[in-house]
Amino acid sequence: QVQLVESGGGSVQVGGSLRLSCVVSGYDYSRDCMGWFRQAPGQEREGIAAIWAGRVRYDVGSVRGRFTISQDNAKNTVYLQMNSLKLEDTGMYYCTAGGPHTHGCDGWWYTPKRVDHWGQGTQVTVSS
Repeated sequence: QVQLVESGGGSVQVGGSLRLSCVVSGYDYSRDCMGWFRQAPGQEREGIAAIWAGRVRYDVGSVRGRFTISQDNAKNTVYLQMNSLKLEDTGMYYCTAGGPHTHGCDGWWYTPKRVDHWGQGTQVTVSS
């Protein structure tokens, strides 16, 4: 059974940093697409970052240069380092795994319907 368990969320002031962790079990993700989505209140889930085979990274403009996705296969963990946090980064953050194929994340990693597995989410609140 695939399990994705996020942690590391919390409350932080504008400009601060957080590192989210996603512990993966029951799943060999070493050559699969792992991602992070977020959902702000009243908005749809949006893909913000992904990583394939531990080395090919994807992200969206709103987090580029501030957020970094990485993974540690020895610890079965995927991370999202978030720096220079803004008010608009507030939301529930979800770890995701898998999708329509294992050749990479191109063209689909940011589409919620195409993702296979989801964690339960961890809340991030940024305040001024």
